[in-house]
This record gives sequence, structure tokens and C-alpha cells, in this order.
Amino acid sequence: MIAEGGKAIYGAHIGILMLEARFPRIQGDMGNALSWPFPVHYRVVRGASPERVVRRRAEGLLDAFIAAGRELVADGADGVTTNCGFLSLYQAELSAALAVPVAASSLMQAALIQATLPPGRRVGILTISAEALTPEHLAKAGVPEGTPVMGTEGGAELTRVILGDEPRLDVEAARADMIEAARALTAAHPDLGAILLECTNMVPYAADVRAATGLPVHSIHNFICWFQASLVPPRFPDP
Repeated sequence: MIAEGGKAIYGAHIGILMLEARFPRIQGDMGNALSWPFPVHYRVVRGASPERVVRRRAEGLLDAFIAAGRELVADGADGVTTNCGFLSLYQAELSAALAVPVAASSLMQAALIQATLPPGRRVGILTISAEALTPEHLAKAGVPEGTPVMGTEGGAELTRVILGDEPRLDVEAARADMIEAARALTAAHPDLGAILLECTNMVPYAADVRAATGLPVHSIHNFICWFQASLVPPRFPDP
């Protein structure tokens, strides 16, 4: 067997562009390496605070994200993602600059999820900030027009801690925020057939949303597991 080189790091195929934050990243969160059933690369984009990316549309950060993405690719990443759904704004630019497949946002799944649903059913989105999630964010991710959106801003914990970048998180209070928002979304839109989590920090509560609503729940976690499977297809034994 001849081994081929060309990378600095081997065995990890997904590179994750991380916001610069200090809030707790519990297991399930994209920024907790224990969340993944495979190795990943990480690169922190300095200056990309949660507040700046979400509420200020990542203004002035495109070059920093491209530079960090290129570092991931140079180190061996075969595909790149980010840890904020609001970075759908940069999907086209990152794809053009990095020369590898890019999945910038969980929101990119919306059209595919919609296609799986029975007639008369549609997907709904839970986001860390419905106020900040603009039609442009949705359009750049290919989200079907008219897709319902509900934020967790009305809760007591999750949005405040994440966007405020606070160092302590009451996990049970955050879980309650997620369940409350999910129930409000389904009550307002009884035609929902699935829920999509925009925020990568919501993944630890996906099972709770599923239990509370009875609906399939899609997240960045299942999206990137699908992405990984395309980069490293399983090998099956010969018959």
C-alpha cells in the first residue's frame, strides 16, 4: 500500500468556523467536540462575537471568516461549516473562496425538509432571535417563502446567555425556553410537519422539542453528520 500525503492533519474532514465566545458549550453544542461521532477541525474567528454576528449581520467579518476557512482547508478540512445559522449571509462568498464544499447554516436544510413533508404540511424554524433573522438570511439559505419563524427571545435564559455571551447557563431554564418557543410555534401554525433549529446552540434540546411537539426536529447536528457522510462514504464488505 502507498500512503499519499498533502495535508497537515489527517482523520478529520469537517472544519468548523467558530464564533469567539465564552458561554458554556454543553454536549450537543456544535462547539463541544464530544458532540460529534467523528473528529472535526476547529478555527475561532477572532472578533466574531455572538452579538456582532446575529444582531449586526456579521458586519466587517467576511474577510476574517474567509481567512480562517482557508486555514482549515490548508490544515486538511475537506468541507467547512460554521457554528451560527445567521452566517447564511456568507454562504455564497465562502463557497467561492474556499474551493471545498461549504454548509454555512442549518437553515440550508429548510427546502429539503419541506420536500419530505406531506401535502398541507410545512417546516417551521426556531431561532435564537426572530427579530434579527431577516428575509435576506432566509433567502440566502434557500428557505421557502412564508416559512414560519419563532424566536426564544421571550424566554428567561437561552437568548440572553448566548447573545450576551455570559459565562453561566442554567441548562434547565434554557430547556424550558426551547419547549415554550416550540409549543408557541406549533400553536400559531398547526399545519407544521417538522421543526428546524436555526441556532447551533439549540441542539442539546432537540429531543425535548421532539417530545413536546411530536414533530421531527432537524438541526445543524444531523446536517453535518449528513455532510460528513458525503466526504467519507462508508465502505461495505465485498459480497
